[in-house]
Amino acid sequence: MPRTMTRHNISSGGAYEDIFGYSRAVRVGTDIHVSGTCAPVTHEKGDAYEQAKAALEIIDKALKDAGASLQEVVRTVVYLRDISDADLVARAHREFFGEIRPASTLVQVTSMLRSWQKVEIEAYAKLD
Repeated sequence: MPRTMTRHNISSGGAYEDIFGYSRAVRVGTDIHVSGTCAPVTHEKGDAYEQAKAALEIIDKALKDAGASLQEVVRTVVYLRDISDADLVARAHREFFGEIRPASTLVQVTSMLRSWQKVEIEAYAKLD
């Protein structure tokens, strides 16, 4: 007899959720997976620090909607268009996670969905 876990999809209401067919976050049991998250268009002129902060605020809200918080984040993956922005993004990451210090990967990519986007961040959380 197969076991099934309850799946809870979390939406942020972003246009691309329906267009692309994804959820901002998915909670299955005690695991929460937050999709790659960029700053909204209101941050189009912002630097990588401002865009990272905006993305992390969206991630924080998705985690709360899933019944978690930044405290439960065990891993992040950061995608940068320009690796020279790493210090700016690291500053925002450190401000949000402080002593939580999740495992993290940072990679440079050649492009993102919109030409003005500088950073995209995904997060994985585990509840007790």
